[in-house]
Amino acid sequence: MEFAIVGSYLANVKKRIFPDFSWCLMLAVLFCTACASDASDDARVFRYNESANLSSLDPAFARTLEPMWVVDQLFDGLVELDENLEVKPLIAERFDLDSSGQVWTFYLRDDVRFHATVGVPGLEDGRPCKSHDVVYSLNRLRDPSVASSGAWILDAVDSDAIGQGIIALGDSAVQITLKAPFPPFLGLMSTVYANVVPVEAVEFFGVDFRSHPIGTGPFQLAWWMEDVACVLHRNPHHWERDETGQALPYLEAVHISFASDMGAEFQGLKQGKFDFMSGLHPAYMNELLDDSGNLNASYSANIRLETVPFLKTDYIGFYTETDVEVGWKPWQDKSVRQALSAGIDRVSIARNLRRGAVMPSESFVPPVLLGTDAETPSFSEEFPLRVEWAIAVLDSLRSVHPEPWPTLRISTTSDYTDLCAALQFQWGLLGLDVAIDVVSAAAHRERVATGKASLFRKSWLADYPDAENFLGLFHSRNFAPSGPNYSHFSDATFDAMFEQAMITTNAQERLEIYRSMNERIGQFMPVIPLFHDQVTHFVRNDVMGWKVSPVNRLDLREVRKKGAQ
Repeated sequence: MEFAIVGSYLANVKKRIFPDFSWCLMLAVLFCTACASDASDDARVFRYNESANLSSLDPAFARTLEPMWVVDQLFDGLVELDENLEVKPLIAERFDLDSSGQVWTFYLRDDVRFHATVGVPGLEDGRPCKSHDVVYSLNRLRDPSVASSGAWILDAVDSDAIGQGIIALGDSAVQITLKAPFPPFLGLMSTVYANVVPVEAVEFFGVDFRSHPIGTGPFQLAWWMEDVACVLHRNPHHWERDETGQALPYLEAVHISFASDMGAEFQGLKQGKFDFMSGLHPAYMNELLDDSGNLNASYSANIRLETVPFLKTDYIGFYTETDVEVGWKPWQDKSVRQALSAGIDRVSIARNLRRGAVMPSESFVPPVLLGTDAETPSFSEEFPLRVEWAIAVLDSLRSVHPEPWPTLRISTTSDYTDLCAALQFQWGLLGLDVAIDVVSAAAHRERVATGKASLFRKSWLADYPDAENFLGLFHSRNFAPSGPNYSHFSDATFDAMFEQAMITTNAQERLEIYRSMNERIGQFMPVIPLFHDQVTHFVRNDVMGWKVSPVNRLDLREVRKKGAQ
């Protein structure tokens, strides 16, 4: 069929990014025309849009969801997270941990091959993925000359051990030695940073490996025109099978567009040009969702809403480190922060600003990571009483600090102006003067990292499913700018609890420590949690086999479209 002809041609131009835009556009038209030539062919192509262009397809630099989604299709790692946040084998068929809690051994499958790549010596016909490939890929992350954003996933590895803590045991096993027991380590190995790459391709392409990604994943790159489109083709030699023994993936291709206009993306979903859309945006949120956060009935004939709790917390942070020469600042007093938290109507914010699509919460750690069910608190019923309590606390503090209090200035970006305006209003009811500083994303990051923002809106998204990923933000050794402790919160008791949790091998005991740590953060309140987000996917009804992950990974291996042959 025409689709296969065009795909074959494009695959044989060594997957380069074409410099001539007109030539790129012509190829894009040819591809789309070929796909549309037959309904069954089109049903084998999955299409979606990215509002932000991709900066790299190298897993070592996949910092955000946009490249992660593509990288997940192109590469495999030793292990992966399933939709229930359980770590399961991927190219490692099994793994074990020794009695010390420090030595992990991963035993590799023998049927995993790298993508066949014309023009790359050693990979023309593909080759088996071996243990030395895993060792190379992980060591590449911590190579200073590479400057990977994922080097931190190996911080727990003992670099003083043999082979710097990562060694191959023959061709089919890899041993990783940690400095000390670190229970979340297996989850770290499920991140995209830990995906396996072939040394031949990295050395052949150099820095251009970003646009010539070669892995072992279910799809391989056909072509990528930056700011226009990216097309992936099915890997015909992929090792995975479904329960019936059928080869995965089912789809023949994935087509990714790059339209920054979120309104255009929504129209594309409605018209069937795109098969799914992720997240909520003012451009379409009010039209798609009713006041309860459910899909409007007018769209149910063609579109369905798929959601799961997201391992993500939106919060207001405070720079808590004091300076005796500057004197008392209200935001550095935990009683003030407690009063501010009590004065927030989280339910109103969730309902009116997020169409009920988030879960109001006073817990920094998402409930699922603490072994508890997510329940929406009844803040709306308690709100009047909590406001009165907050005002009483602040009035008491004013008697001790009668001098005029400085303005509370919230640093944020334009995407969250509505949220900060709601807080400005609600805190104004407490008698506080609140201002909003709207700055660029880059300026906001710099302010927060360097302690120049006394109050700031932030969110934290888990990299792996362990409460340590959230609680580690508050360890004193993680002070920004070198770490994520933007509040500069320091508490010896909290630090000791954290260290104890890291050497506790019993999962239930460690969970109890995590709960105590989360409660202590709630007492000192260096941050005010607002809500936990949801992974929100709008999916066309003809798409089958869709999975929604709490970390919002994109799994297209078992996706089918009705009408496919």
